Amino acid sequence: MALGAVAEPPVRRRGSDYAQLSRRISQAGLLERRPGWYVTRIVLTLGAFVAGWVAVFLLGDSWWQLPLAALMAVATTQVAFLGHDAGHRQMFRRRGPSEVVGLFAGNVAVGISYGWWVDKHNRHHANPNHEDEDPDVGAGALVWTPEQALETRGFGRWMAQRQAYFFFPMLLLEGLSLHVASIKAIVGREDGKYAVPMRHRAVEAALLVAHTAAYVALLLAVMSPVKALLFAVVHQALWGLYMGCAFAPNHKGMPMPTAEDELDFLRKQVLTSRNVRGSRLVDTTLGGLNYQIEHHLFPNMPRANLRRAQPIVRAYCVEQDIPYAETGLVESYRQALGHLHEVGRPLRG
Repeated sequence: MALGAVAEPPVRRRGSDYAQLSRRISQAGLLERRPGWYVTRIVLTLGAFVAGWVAVFLLGDSWWQLPLAALMAVATTQVAFLGHDAGHRQMFRRRGPSEVVGLFAGNVAVGISYGWWVDKHNRHHANPNHEDEDPDVGAGALVWTPEQALETRGFGRWMAQRQAYFFFPMLLLEGLSLHVASIKAIVGREDGKYAVPMRHRAVEAALLVAHTAAYVALLLAVMSPVKALLFAVVHQALWGLYMGCAFAPNHKGMPMPTAEDELDFLRKQVLTSRNVRGSRLVDTTLGGLNYQIEHHLFPNMPRANLRRAQPIVRAYCVEQDIPYAETGLVESYRQALGHLHEVGRPLRG
């Protein structure tokens, strides 16, 4: 700068925006672990889960098992939320204890592969809503972009035209889909090697077999085959529905960046995520995923701190002129379904 010139404020690079927010969050102590909170949460959640299975055993061959199956779907989802937190190392900084909790919650209690889920979920966090990078928006039973819709054929095209109407019914199959995907991840190979990286493949396989054997044995030991089958159908269908309803409001209907979009980490995470307003009951029901923006910005932040982090993040986004999406639960579903319906418009035309 020449002598005598008017000093201008330095140009701040976008890459520094997240660093400033991170400092504010860290100074507020929101990245510190919450061992007491998690001990209480684990005891209460696993206590309810075990109590539910004890009730199944004691109730015996009764049609009242079907309402109990619905309650067990809720308990199973809450256990899955613990596995999610462990996968992000929200409970422990070290990998070992996190994996122990994750393997127990995922493989033993719920019956899905923890290693597969961590690999898939990490890729989602790295590039949320990116069609080519995020496995959650890849073309499948549902399509997320008009380009994906135009590539469908036959029954898939018929479904893509009407997918908004079938979204919630299809979630009833999400539980089955997660079980099948877990098995494929453990045994699937490509070019002579396993397709999905997994640290404890043999252990995960053994735990999934043990889970399945115990699940089937318990049901058949206490009720008739017909009631056992109906219990499993209700339990797995409602578990899948609950899981889908917890994850669906977070990104569906939000912007989908492409390779041409040059977004820094802060904007990539905020612009593609949606928060859901609500009370602490909503926090518990959705496993803290209603604070999706804060969770994506600080994935290892303990779930209990997300509510306290929200006003800091929201205020910072206002300072940086970054749109901060927040809506009610019903409205979040309306926006997600509206996006699915809009994607199928080229086919209906």
